Amino acid sequence: MATELEFFTPETDKEVFITFTESLIKAGFPSPAEEYTELKLDLNKELIKNPSSTFFAKVSGESMIEDGIDNGDLLVIDKSITPFEGALAVCYLDGEFTLKRVRIEKEAIFLIPANPAFKKIKVTKDNDFTIWGVVRYVIKKV
Repeated sequence: MATELEFFTPETDKEVFITFTESLIKAGFPSPAEEYTELKLDLNKELIKNPSSTFFAKVSGESMIEDGIDNGDLLVIDKSITPFEGALAVCYLDGEFTLKRVRIEKEAIFLIPANPAFKKIKVTKDNDFTIWGVVRYVIKKV
């Protein structure tokens, strides 16, 4: 499966504020006329909607690189979300966790990598399988 995940539980009992600018950051030409406004942003409130069912995991592997998910990225996973077609999900398959897109068909579920070097996985009734949680956010290290 080639994607390993290391799980962490978020601490939501206290607020985590960072400085946040209300102005949009332009990826083109800068606009000197815009005002610069600072606000406080609580990452717990922004990223964690269901604290008791939210976990962080660090990605290890390259099976999802064409979805922009790289080795070392941090995932925010919500176990309370019902899996859906095309969801980016953390799946438990035969004793291992893996990160894949979920394709739900009438006769089978497929786990789809985002790297052509990896094969899709057909889940059968013989597999020990659970969609453990749906990824809500990917936090990248640049």
